[in-house]
Amino acid sequence: MDYTIQKRVDGDFDDVIERTTQALEEEGFGILSDIDFGGTFEAKLDLDEEYRNYRVLGACNPGLARQGLDEEIGLGTLLPCNVAVYEADDGAVVVAAVDPKRLLGLAENPALDPIADEVTERFERVLDDL
Repeated sequence: MDYTIQKRVDGDFDDVIERTTQALEEEGFGILSDIDFGGTFEAKLDLDEEYRNYRVLGACNPGLARQGLDEEIGLGTLLPCNVAVYEADDGAVVVAAVDPKRLLGLAENPALDPIADEVTERFERVLDDL
């Protein structure tokens, strides 16, 4: 997927969620939302089988978000930055973050490039820590 940066991670799903959350916090990101797609699908849809573990963490670094909104007020429609944690078809756990350069590139505002670079560096460190 060319719109994410990702890594396959050893460990049980809930443990990977906890480790991912902690690594994000160490890089200055708080979790604004935690969407459990599997649980939501199970509760809202009449499925014949259980959906794989799939959660999306809405991560936000307030300082970087503020800088971005100061440069491009409509940027809020692209925030927070999503980090998906899911079980792949082979049972492995994958952590995938939106590629900040691709995401902020949608705004076509060069003033956002340094922010995209900073978020990318932080996300890469998060993935390296897992």
